[in-house]
Amino acid sequence: MTDTSQPQTTQQGINDIVWRACDTFRGTIDPSGYKDYILVMLFVKYLSDLRDDKRVEFEAKYKGDATRVERAMARERFVLPERCDFHYLVEKRNADNLGEVINVVLEGIEEANKQKLDGVFRNIDFNSEANLGQTKERNARLRHLVDDFSNPKLDLRPSRLGVRDVIGDAYEYLIGEFAADSGKKGGEFYTPGEVAQVLAKLVAPKPGDRICDPCCGSASLLVRAAKEVGTDDFALFGQELNGSTWALARMNLFLHGIDGARIERGDTIRNPRILTDDRLMRFNVIVANPPFSLDKWGAEEAAKDRFGRFSRGLPPKSKGDYAFLSHMVETLLPQDGRAAVVVPHGVLFRGQSEGKIRRQLLEENLIDGVVGLPSNLFFGTGIPAAIVVFRRDKQDKGVFVIDASRDFAEGKNQNKLRDKDIKTIVDTWRARKDVPKYAKLVSLAEIEANDFSLNIPLYVDTFEEEEPIDVAAVQKEIEDIEQELVKTRAELAAAMRELGL
Repeated sequence: MTDTSQPQTTQQGINDIVWRACDTFRGTIDPSGYKDYILVMLFVKYLSDLRDDKRVEFEAKYKGDATRVERAMARERFVLPERCDFHYLVEKRNADNLGEVINVVLEGIEEANKQKLDGVFRNIDFNSEANLGQTKERNARLRHLVDDFSNPKLDLRPSRLGVRDVIGDAYEYLIGEFAADSGKKGGEFYTPGEVAQVLAKLVAPKPGDRICDPCCGSASLLVRAAKEVGTDDFALFGQELNGSTWALARMNLFLHGIDGARIERGDTIRNPRILTDDRLMRFNVIVANPPFSLDKWGAEEAAKDRFGRFSRGLPPKSKGDYAFLSHMVETLLPQDGRAAVVVPHGVLFRGQSEGKIRRQLLEENLIDGVVGLPSNLFFGTGIPAAIVVFRRDKQDKGVFVIDASRDFAEGKNQNKLRDKDIKTIVDTWRARKDVPKYAKLVSLAEIEANDFSLNIPLYVDTFEEEEPIDVAAVQKEIEDIEQELVKTRAELAAAMRELGL
């Protein structure tokens, strides 16, 4: 039930407050370092407010019967033991060992919710001298952090939020802002929301689908794909190597009300963890933004891969793009598996071993299409990227190529896809018909004639012819200018004579 006695907390209001809380760290700690502290504190604050809201609800429902209230509370999504909530942190905010107190609170929350939160807080140390400074300085920063989240306007009770995803969207907002501030490191854990939306719409997740991101970062792509389903009938899977980013992914999903996702930690190429009966699990949908041209991706082990992911060929040691693509193709369900993957343009045309793999994927009719994106969309790189879409149940033998590289809003630091740009891409994709200077359904024969290159300009001609030049008109304009120049010089000479110069 929504509390109508007070104005509801707005999305923008929450975003503004939590973003201001970052002032405690700005200028002293890199955003990629302090993001964990902000996001964990937001998570703990939300769990505490959620618990408080539920307690009020159950007390009203059971007319103050403490036994029944506690029994109901024990069955809730999360359990917060005594002295393991945000209220306790407020009470202890002046403690000389505040960092240690916060760590103990996190351990208590994790232990009480082991099935859901096991390991989530393990890589985040609020008592770290290396990250937060010496004791006095560290205590001051953490006290400011607790005070910022104590703002009465930051009321995260569901009865005040009104809209289901306000807190989840605030978390996504923060992750996006941290990614922007982190520069190159930002691309390691976040895909811009507009790109995530395009990926999800291209693969069109439907009820009952198993959806995976094998390089899931903070799980923003998984969240977007889940929203695209339109119901809660889906299963999410992901894998992430970085420990703190893996933790962000799990918290992000929880805050969007997704408790059942399976997010594994580990190296997807060297040690794929999403298995069933010791085999690679297969999925209806895959969305991914893997690291671009990763060096040292595990080529030395790939030749003996026990899952047979590299049967089409081994990618080069210094570029792991086709290692991730090969993994994803092998984990698509044969009936209706489909994947949308962000790649650097080199994936479309590079030769040697990559060219051989691409040729076989094309000959097997697995590549459904390519979408060229504008430059400077992604954090940490200004190069343009593309989306490659794979499909196991293709209805034609062509590859649909879209050049969307010229449609975007130019930003100061980063470009952005507008709603109309996204709509044009998606509508064109679904129609699967040629659009002059924008899209073309290319036959395999034409691709073969181009040595199996998918370089977009080979198929979508965006050249704009210049208007023919009227030579006579241009000559007349030159003569007029010369006559005007003679006149101007005469007037200048006369003026100088009058001045005695």
